[in-house]
Amino acid sequence: MNWIEKDNKLVKDFQFENFIEAFAFMKKVAFAAEKMNHHPEWTNVYNKVFIKLSTHDAGNIVTDLDRELAAKIDKFAS
Repeated sequence: MNWIEKDNKLVKDFQFENFIEAFAFMKKVAFAAEKMNHHPEWTNVYNKVFIKLSTHDAGNIVTDLDRELAAKIDKFAS
């Protein structure tokens, strides 16, 4: 997992072939995040998705919940 911990968040950039692939990835992440009730902060521009993870209920710090979601997200990107 090559996420970077910065400013109490796990952050990572993803790049895809095109917008459709980026959007399909975001859809998979959205369903996983909803099941965990743990939602990312993210942006999308064309084929790029930038994600930040932190646990708001824990005071906006990185927790095991963030690491668990990050691992799931990585699987969707491969």
